[in-house]
Amino acid sequence: MSTQAGLHTPVSLKARPSAPATLTRCRELVEPALRKAVQGLHPGPGRIAAHAFGWCEADGTPSSGGGGKGVRPALAVLGTEAVSASAEAAIPAAVAIELIHTFSLMHDDIMDGDERRRHRDSAWKAFGTGPAVLAGDALFALAVRTLAEASGAGSGAAVRQLTVMMGELVHGQADDVLFESRPWTGPGAVGLAEYRAMAARKTGALLACATALGPVLAGAPPLLTDTLARAGQQWGLAFQAVDDVLGIWGDPAVTGKPVHSDLRRGKKTLPVLGAMAMDPSLGPRLEGLLTASPDEAAVRRAAGLVEEAGGRAYALRDARTRVAAARDQLRAVPLEASCVDELIALSELLLDRRL
Repeated sequence: MSTQAGLHTPVSLKARPSAPATLTRCRELVEPALRKAVQGLHPGPGRIAAHAFGWCEADGTPSSGGGGKGVRPALAVLGTEAVSASAEAAIPAAVAIELIHTFSLMHDDIMDGDERRRHRDSAWKAFGTGPAVLAGDALFALAVRTLAEASGAGSGAAVRQLTVMMGELVHGQADDVLFESRPWTGPGAVGLAEYRAMAARKTGALLACATALGPVLAGAPPLLTDTLARAGQQWGLAFQAVDDVLGIWGDPAVTGKPVHSDLRRGKKTLPVLGAMAMDPSLGPRLEGLLTASPDEAAVRRAAGLVEEAGGRAYALRDARTRVAAARDQLRAVPLEASCVDELIALSELLLDRRL
């Protein structure tokens, strides 16, 4: 497999469950409950949420397209099946995690000023900033309520896990925003350790929660839930690494964002920080190119310098290493082997973002 970013992922010759088929199965299981939950919202926020999920156009006309791939709900379902609980037991967790994911995307787009999401107007662009904020808040509240009303043995523990994750996500997002205003060089520059802590919170915490939330709700033992959470965090870091590559070199037809968008905004991402760590002379050159509203030629030159210094390869190597680490963690504990195989296949899909 390969991505527009140039990632090549080795694929075993042994038969594995099809990740797209897994996503379809999990989506068909979870989406009816997700739609039912959203339909219970106030009509205003509910319509904005339905647009964000890809179910309707801005005027309320039903949409023939869809939203995201449903990776996070699928992780919730597979994680639950891996601890020998039924897929149906995972539905409240899967609904809650997809509500939180969509809430976070809606607020992300507002903070970043992104006008497009999944090749259509983002919620704030289509409906206004205030209504989009309110709709995001409604999804957050609905996620907590969905878990609190669930009948699983670990409902209380699941609510705690969800709210702790939200605190981590907000912490990571706050760091990511602050990093944009920090200098490229000098004592105030962002280092790799800071980046990894930010990514673990901003992206890793959500996928860790997605993978472990269903098992926690089902009352699985900590050995299994903790291992699933650690694997999910590794996948989150891998996802962020690939996302960082796409944020510089991704095809706009795939990403829905302009090429070099992260560099233009001064984001301190893994390819950039990895390249600067390998070539300390790069920082001052990037500072000269990217400070104070750089033009397209400067941004293109900066992207070339980062790639020449090995930043792109560094980030993709990091992503592959983390997916492999998660695989080894899952195979070291007594989980359902077929479900682990499905989780591994799905994790490889995180590296190929064209699907």
